[in-house]
Amino acid sequence: MTDPSTGEPAGYGARDPDALARRAGTRADPDHDQHFLVDDRVLDRIPTYLPADADRSHLLEIGGGAGALTDRLLAAVDAGGPEPRGRVTVVERDRAFAAFLREEFADAVDAGSLDVVEGDALTVALPEFTACVANLPYGVSSEIAFRLLPERKPLVLMFQKEFAERMVAAAGEPEYGRLSVSAGHYADVELVESVPKEAFDPQPAVESAIVRCTPRDPEYTVGDEAFFLRFVKALFTQRRKTVRNAIRNTAHISGLAEPEAVVDAAEEDLLRRRPGTLDPSAFAALAELAREHGSPPDTAGDGPSTEG
Repeated sequence: MTDPSTGEPAGYGARDPDALARRAGTRADPDHDQHFLVDDRVLDRIPTYLPADADRSHLLEIGGGAGALTDRLLAAVDAGGPEPRGRVTVVERDRAFAAFLREEFADAVDAGSLDVVEGDALTVALPEFTACVANLPYGVSSEIAFRLLPERKPLVLMFQKEFAERMVAAAGEPEYGRLSVSAGHYADVELVESVPKEAFDPQPAVESAIVRCTPRDPEYTVGDEAFFLRFVKALFTQRRKTVRNAIRNTAHISGLAEPEAVVDAAEEDLLRRRPGTLDPSAFAALAELAREHGSPPDTAGDGPSTEG
């Protein structure tokens, strides 16, 4: 336990990130996409970005590192109370950090409030979490995000700022693209805080941002989600072309057997536009037209598209 003015630990929610890093005995390695968030103010705010009505009974964290955010998440589920309200699962691929987290938070592990899973978040079996709060490794952030988004659970995730801006962009904006449509298919996506390089140790080469994803059904209907996401991906590879030419030029990506039949069936005003001006509902309508007239292959079982 300890505390007496600040021999640390004691309870949850106020562990000093620099002290945690010292106790871990291993520095974050930027060559392995590791950057510790060390700004207490940012760390304290991150759990508060969960939607007010979010179920916090089982929070998932990807990449626990030395445990500064883990500490705040344990406080968010009241793990230190006489009757803990919830629990936290941390997925950490680095063996040394996974071992440290189990040692540092041994009381929470023993109480069943914390589970540390050693493994790669892209391949390890994820628990039935109720919400995810994480400072993601930026090199694989898109792949992890698109593993989490289809779960349709509240997410509060740290990304490279440029990536975050593309996630939240609207049709017609320069940053709008495949990522914007794909993420927005699953959730309302908001950039809730920009985070400077100085908040991390070692400092990354880029600015960062925190994104909140609140799950909801899209305002449109698609008959085949996997085909819709692949069709969006295909057209954005030709974002400077007209929709007409994008459909014709990307059949090898979308899987359309008869792209010309889709062009013949679509309205001329739509065909003259460029992909970056189409809102998600327009993409959905065009994808359904493509399914009807273009003879796409059966996509049952295809996973959701990811953005690199």
